[in-house]
Amino acid sequence: MTLPRISLFVMVLFSFIIALGSYRFVALGLPLAFPEMLGHIEFRRLAFVTHVSLAPLALVFGSLQLLPRLRARHPVVHRWTGRMYVLAVLLAGLSGLVVASGAAGGLSGQLGFGLLSVLWLVVTALGVWHARARRFAEHRRGMIRSFALTFTGVTLRLHLLVFIGAGFTYPEALVYLAWRGWVPNLIAVEWWLRRRPNPSPSLPGSPRSSLDSAPDQSTA
Repeated sequence: MTLPRISLFVMVLFSFIIALGSYRFVALGLPLAFPEMLGHIEFRRLAFVTHVSLAPLALVFGSLQLLPRLRARHPVVHRWTGRMYVLAVLLAGLSGLVVASGAAGGLSGQLGFGLLSVLWLVVTALGVWHARARRFAEHRRGMIRSFALTFTGVTLRLHLLVFIGAGFTYPEALVYLAWRGWVPNLIAVEWWLRRRPNPSPSLPGSPRSSLDSAPDQSTA
């Protein structure tokens, strides 16, 4: 089973657009860039800045991992962007746990974002562990799951536009977005992976699949 080229292009394009937009705080400052998150800026500033700085990098590096030509023609670049992706996820995930403790939306929002951070860290760590053990098929499947969680940065914002358009305030929307931002991503990627009858040792993108690469091109 292959991932259509148009789907891959859209994922990469949205990842870059959202990542660039996230750095608006460099020009505007934190309060103007994130007016809904003044509590985080005041009480969890270091964790918040770490998260909003590195989560966009995870989106960029993660999306580059999906490009089949990069993996095939530049395996060294693929490996190093993979390492940068894992580092960005580690720091953004840990800081995300701190930010989640004060998330708007009450207990539901805190639990949703907290669980997202935990799963993001665990799934990515398992992907690296499989690579270290040279189980490249499982490594790549794990990193696909990891990027599905990373892609929450995109899907959450798309859902937010819908909720705001429907008249919800930001805190009201977060009650739902804390779960809707990432749970459908994980369900969709599990469905996609399970539809592949014989997991190959490569990610979609090689001649066998549009996210696969050769066994020696791991992210670790």
